[in-house]
Amino acid sequence: MATDPADRLRDLGSFIREQRSSSRLSLRRLSELAGISNPYLSQIERGLRRPSAEILQQIAKGLAISAETLYVRAGILESSASGDLEVHIHADPHLSQDQKQALLQIYRSFVGEAPTDVEGMADGVDPAEADGR
Repeated sequence: MATDPADRLRDLGSFIREQRSSSRLSLRRLSELAGISNPYLSQIERGLRRPSAEILQQIAKGLAISAETLYVRAGILESSASGDLEVHIHADPHLSQDQKQALLQIYRSFVGEAPTDVEGMADGVDPAEADGR
């Protein structure tokens, strides 16, 4: 991912355009869904404007992707392991929008179910380890 601010803006714009295209949304339709003007969205996609976090959130909602994905692309947030995976899923041109959403939903359900208190562990010993497995 680019570190130069101008390159980062172009990368962000290209990513938004790719997501819009893979979602089969016109520029006009995404601007309506995001509640921003058509020319402003066009300028963002061409890397000419730096959108605020709020605008990125609105665009993410219109694209049905996580705002975190766009925040990382824009340099607002640092990349995390889960964010990286979500970015790769969103960027994969071989997946349909429905497939991307299904994968993300499954992934988030697994991550969200990570136990905070491990059941079945007595005195800090994992039962699988105690059995020699």
